[in-house]
Amino acid sequence: MINESIRHYTDGRVPDAGIACLFSVENRFQARLDVEAALALAEAEVGLIPEPAGDAIARHAQVEKLDLARVAAGTASASHPLMPLIEEFARVVGSEHGGWVHWGATTQNITQTADVLVLRDAHRALKDLIARVLRGMSKQAEASAAVPMAGRTHSQHAVPVTFGFKVAVWIDELTAHTDRLERLEDRLFRVLMGGAVGTFASFGPAGREVERRVANHLDLGTMPVPSRAINDGIVELVLTLAQIAGTAGKIGKDIYSMMQPEFGEAFEPIPEGTVGSSTMPHKRNPQLALDLLSMSAQLRALAAPALESMQHDHEANGGMTDLLEETVARATVLAGDILTRLDVIVDGLELDEQRMRANLALSEGLIGSESLMMELGERIGRQQAHEVVYEVAQESAVGDTPFLDLLVRNATVSAYFDRDEIRRLIDPRAYLGESITIAHEMAQHARAVADRLEFSARVAKPVPLSVREPSPEPVAAPDRVLVGL
Repeated sequence: MINESIRHYTDGRVPDAGIACLFSVENRFQARLDVEAALALAEAEVGLIPEPAGDAIARHAQVEKLDLARVAAGTASASHPLMPLIEEFARVVGSEHGGWVHWGATTQNITQTADVLVLRDAHRALKDLIARVLRGMSKQAEASAAVPMAGRTHSQHAVPVTFGFKVAVWIDELTAHTDRLERLEDRLFRVLMGGAVGTFASFGPAGREVERRVANHLDLGTMPVPSRAINDGIVELVLTLAQIAGTAGKIGKDIYSMMQPEFGEAFEPIPEGTVGSSTMPHKRNPQLALDLLSMSAQLRALAAPALESMQHDHEANGGMTDLLEETVARATVLAGDILTRLDVIVDGLELDEQRMRANLALSEGLIGSESLMMELGERIGRQQAHEVVYEVAQESAVGDTPFLDLLVRNATVSAYFDRDEIRRLIDPRAYLGESITIAHEMAQHARAVADRLEFSARVAKPVPLSVREPSPEPVAAPDRVLVGL
């Protein structure tokens, strides 16, 4: 179970993602009861258990009816992840029908399918958060589509871009991850209902039909081979969340550096009263950007144990199952924490356009060297033009003479361009390429993806279990509950 006490001092600055609560003991137990209820209804429908038993089990599948202290004590003494819950549930159902609880199923059939139900709710919450982030990015990309700034590669001035282009990069990655999240749904949202090793032996000839009916009750899919050793869909979710974390970490790193006084180009919103340092009153620390960096590292590190969890030996290994259960819970909660912070940052991001322009002018035209080289290359060839401009640029970089003055003095350059033409060619504002167009295009794309996510959230509603009226026919219950590990 996820440890809900592991929280962050910045939590008060962001809304609750609504995901950590999904992994509470009570919610996960309720999901297990939902699976047990679906199993009982399915088995009653095909005649594996008496109809009144299926009704009674489904009707009592409410975590509020259980004595959770009894379950906790039983778990400690029995050292089993599910048996104490089953025994308590059977007690609540009653002696007449309680013996039919968990009929033919193995522990992982219930726990993994229940976790898939929890992950489905978390998945919807994550997509809702992504939609909000994309709307904020769309707004920023539109507003800053034409705001010039220094493009940087290897942390050095490269060629000019606009801030809107920088946001367009963020949008492109995040929408690609959104596509990955949507594409994995069929491989993730499936019941695991094949019995001890996935052969349906305990269900007899009705096994596939029981599986199908359980899936229908829970609005999930089925597995071609319901083996307990197959967990690639859940692993894929962790890997996709790790990619989202990678993008968020990159954005956090950009904001972190741009907030440095030496840059001073962009700032995460800092509410009044936020304390940056216990000893330095002037500090305006990039707290949420730092959160993105640290949480991104934590989530990305979970990709390795997720992949390791695929190393089941033979038909099942409980250690690998436990490893993935904890890993996916931690990854999902972290993803929610990351996206809430990213939403706050993007929505309230403050730009200093004047400082961007000042930084753009720091090299006194050197950032426009490519523009000049390309124009000169049309006259003398690209390679020779590169050599000419390179020599002038390096002389300016290590000396005190402005780039423009050295270009004017250079015989090759001055043979084709006068001073005004050279000044125009190295003006960074005139060499933005398709930055503005790309920013507007990706802003529109972000809105379209957000619209799609919000529409799917509106139409996707949990399907409640169809609990029928209890049958009047009393049926004798078996004398024990069958539980496999």
